[in-house]
Amino acid sequence: MILGACTGLSCYLAVASAKPNPIKSNASSAIRHDLCCPIGGYSGVLSMSTSKRGKNTVVAGAGGESLTYRGAGVDIDAGYELVRRIAKMAPGIGGFGGFFPSANDGSYLVASMDGVGTKLMLALETGILNTIGIDLVAMSVNNVVTSGTKPLGFLDYYSTGHLDVDVAEKVMDVHLMLWFELWVYWLNRAYCVSPLVSFLLLIIQVIKGIVDGCKQSDCALLGGETAEMPGLYREGDFDLCGCAVGIAKKDSVIDGKNIIAGDILIGLPSSGVHSNGFSLVRSVLEQSGLSLKDKLPGGDITIVEALIFLIFYQQVLDLVSKGGVKGIAHITGGGFTENIPPVFPEGLGALIYKDSWEVPIVFKWLQEAGNIQDSEMRRTFNMGIGMVLVVSPEAANRILDDVEKAYRIGEVISDNDMGVTYG
Repeated sequence: MILGACTGLSCYLAVASAKPNPIKSNASSAIRHDLCCPIGGYSGVLSMSTSKRGKNTVVAGAGGESLTYRGAGVDIDAGYELVRRIAKMAPGIGGFGGFFPSANDGSYLVASMDGVGTKLMLALETGILNTIGIDLVAMSVNNVVTSGTKPLGFLDYYSTGHLDVDVAEKVMDVHLMLWFELWVYWLNRAYCVSPLVSFLLLIIQVIKGIVDGCKQSDCALLGGETAEMPGLYREGDFDLCGCAVGIAKKDSVIDGKNIIAGDILIGLPSSGVHSNGFSLVRSVLEQSGLSLKDKLPGGDITIVEALIFLIFYQQVLDLVSKGGVKGIAHITGGGFTENIPPVFPEGLGALIYKDSWEVPIVFKWLQEAGNIQDSEMRRTFNMGIGMVLVVSPEAANRILDDVEKAYRIGEVISDNDMGVTYG
């Protein structure tokens, strides 16, 4: 998109890239189906496990309709069915990042593609778009990190109904962004020009966010694609997608094949909702009667401030380098229920310790205001844990001593259902 075409690499990735979180539902029902060449024990079609979601399920609130992700328009089960059908044509899909042999030295190209879903709608409503670009980079970069791979490059896709070429040419020069933003802002204040000018300011915020996200993750912005599609979008609307790539040595890939019963689950905290479940978030907002600018009930920030931020998990690579990390799950669309089991070898499941970490207030409010069942919350949101490491007991003790914010949230158990249970 913004800083060059990189057509060759884009085409290569279109063939080689693959496997998102089995069903990555970024608040919309967007499904990533990354293709994975077999490595270790982490190949083939991941089983669509029926997790034990019925246990310990309670209804959260007393009043109002009990909201669900499906009721908000996102059907995770339909997404799994789509992946199952795609698997008939492209065996080997599933997981967080796709692997492709890149050389004769045993290394792999690791790629992951993702978006920000309907979180974009809230960003457009509030005009806070500088963080959306960061979210876009973080979603794919964090997926690549789950294999123990350092992301090296990022490509983005930007689509809209109308593109002003003369303006876009100036926007492409990152060094001129600030001056251009000031110029557009002055025009808007001085002459109250058309909504297009305001829209251009929003685009600049997005681009800045993408550049900033790449800097934060030490990842090069290689290029991407810009698409102008009149008639498909309403005036002022656009969509974003991104792809992160890295290189991994075969003997250093974290693939989960050595996980055994008794291994420990270490949770790294999220910064909030991240970029998943926003269709349900919007339904809760509507039912609550509150606006994004209202104070978060029980908190000291506004609702929008509780929703906009997403963090990178670069520290995971440092932890991997010290040994003992056997598997990693990025908790995105599908929550614990759908993202943890695929990391395990067949026959294993997860026991999550209740009350082993503090669930952020934003999730407590969402559950109460939306009257959402426990099982639905766990299958939709990250509940305050953005990344789960599956580690040996020895590594668990070291990580808990070394990392200020890390929690022992559970353990691996023998479970033929490959489910997630709570106790």
